[in-house]
Amino acid sequence: MSTVIDFVNGILWGYVLVYGLLAVGVFFTIRLGLLQFRHFGEFFRVIIGSRGATADGISPVQALTISLASRVGTGNLAGVAVAIYLGGPGAVFWMWLVALFGMATAYAESTLAQLYKVRNADSQYRGGPAFYMAKGVGSRLMGIVFSICLLACFGLVFSAVQSNSIAEAMDSAFSIPKVVSGVAVAFVAGVVMFGGIRSIARVAEKVVPIMAGLYLLLALYVIVVNITEVPGVFALIVKSAFGFEQAAGGFTGGIMATLLNGVKRGMFSNEAGMGSAPNIAAVAVPDPHHPSSQGLVQGLGVFIDTLLICTATALMILLSGVVDYGPDGVTGMELTQNALSEHIGFAGPAFASVAILFFAFTSIIGNYSYAENAMEFLGLGQRTPLNILKIGALGMVVWGALQPVTTVFNFADATMAMMATINLIAILILSKTVYTLTRDYFAQRSQGHEPLFRIKDHPELDKGIDASIWNRDVEAERGR
Repeated sequence: MSTVIDFVNGILWGYVLVYGLLAVGVFFTIRLGLLQFRHFGEFFRVIIGSRGATADGISPVQALTISLASRVGTGNLAGVAVAIYLGGPGAVFWMWLVALFGMATAYAESTLAQLYKVRNADSQYRGGPAFYMAKGVGSRLMGIVFSICLLACFGLVFSAVQSNSIAEAMDSAFSIPKVVSGVAVAFVAGVVMFGGIRSIARVAEKVVPIMAGLYLLLALYVIVVNITEVPGVFALIVKSAFGFEQAAGGFTGGIMATLLNGVKRGMFSNEAGMGSAPNIAAVAVPDPHHPSSQGLVQGLGVFIDTLLICTATALMILLSGVVDYGPDGVTGMELTQNALSEHIGFAGPAFASVAILFFAFTSIIGNYSYAENAMEFLGLGQRTPLNILKIGALGMVVWGALQPVTTVFNFADATMAMMATINLIAILILSKTVYTLTRDYFAQRSQGHEPLFRIKDHPELDKGIDASIWNRDVEAERGR
């Protein structure tokens, strides 16, 4: 099995995604007129001015926090450490680049998810890449393959990745047996999962801002204390990215190792282009009432995840001076814990363990919420199939806690790569639709109007779109 997984990773990461991911991000950045740079303030405006949830779906804030719950996890603490150990300091630069261009990709996929969303049997919004593949691209087969990959990736494998980091951290800091951590996390996650997507939204809305805020405050403290060394660290990151300091700290992996690990870990962390966040973006009630508003919300999520939280981790690691690139050097959560220990003493490993506990736990429940949409698309949205999925996900939480970190990450890379490849093809096919929606949104903004989208005003886009959602009374949609 390991041989097959390694082969798949070699083909998709070595020849497809390492270039394709950046290329698609650059394409949408140019196609949409440098959206994430020219309209950066709008990414925040759609969150600050948004209203609450309605009977139809969750609020934009809840959609953002659930997507952040999924994004902000192992990738931000253990993943950044793995990227630096395997790719050198320059890997951080490529993580930044993936995120900057990925904001446009994330905007595109979540805008499409909003446009092609549907109502399930309980009149709740559901949608995501599988739905725009079937309704927009016109290929239900494409949607089925994507849904199966998503179920394997987010429904099962990624839960193992997150629990692995929790178990490693708890064992290292508090000597708690890994099996105990795995069972405990599975139990608490099960309580939230069996409460449904609204239960997940309520937990994420409360936990995510607090945990991210505390982590960024710690990083700010470390930066202030070491302020004279910060410019040198940024210079090292940029120089290493282009091979000017390949041997820094003993790292000799070459430019391709730097690029590959930065792209892989950047994508694992912010998920832009992977087709994950659109599943929760589709569940939200947009505010303003336009598909593009949810695209902006999810683009902001990429910025927060990588350019803020991943950068915070990278700076704390590189400022600590504890990275050992030799064969006996540590990586993953242990490296992050060692870095924090250097900065704040004995409390460092404990703080890192508590941080990863909350980060990874919310990722587990956020990941599961994506899987529910895939089940809905496959016609398996009834209680019994969903309960089977929940039990499978919780089983993977326990399994992941006991596995070597390399095994878990290899499985995650393979399923993630297959998902992303299919999704990137779909959003490129639908790029004209994204362009039309974006132009419509900002044309209304430039005229001083709150953007409003009605499909009857855009007959060229009406293929596969639920007119009852996009032609209905907007006041009713907002629950006023």
